[in-house]
Amino acid sequence: MPPDLSRKFPLRKLGNEPFLDHHPLAMTLLDFWSWSTSDLLSNATRGVLAEFIVANAVGAKLDECRKEWNPYDLETCDNIKVEVKSAAYVQSWHQKRLSKITFNVPKTRYWSADTGQMDQEAKRQADVYVFALLAHQDKATVDPMDLDQWRFYVLPTRVLNDRSRSQQSITLPSLEKLAGPGISYSELAEAVTKAVDR
Repeated sequence: MPPDLSRKFPLRKLGNEPFLDHHPLAMTLLDFWSWSTSDLLSNATRGVLAEFIVANAVGAKLDECRKEWNPYDLETCDNIKVEVKSAAYVQSWHQKRLSKITFNVPKTRYWSADTGQMDQEAKRQADVYVFALLAHQDKATVDPMDLDQWRFYVLPTRVLNDRSRSQQSITLPSLEKLAGPGISYSELAEAVTKAVDR
């Protein structure tokens, strides 16, 4: 009988699960998480952290694991599909200057983890984009877990689609012209709802 190769849905872990070598070992999943993702300024980790922050702000469905291959990052309890993009002025590595803030916003072809098939049409899959900027500029005191250091910009996807300029990326000045000044974490849920209602 051939092996079952259909999609496997992960169960949420708690962190106390031990590694096994015929018997439980002293090292746990929490040890791995601590080792692998403690650098919250790392571009890859910061991007996932931004998704988590936005998910909590907008009431996204967090009872399941993050779906890495979904066509959009989050879905609210009101079924609003949200794409999260993140950027920061300061990075873990040595810098000669603050990073320029640009967000990549290309159209994508949806690949289904259920079927292993890719759509033919490239498009933006979400209803709303949230641009999460870690706006703090002092490397000595930057803390991605301090939500006062973040600013958020919310745009309906159709606004990005209607842009006459680059369809691949958007700079911070261009984003501010379309979305207005950045908002705080506490304002995010209302802004996402209003973006869909507009």
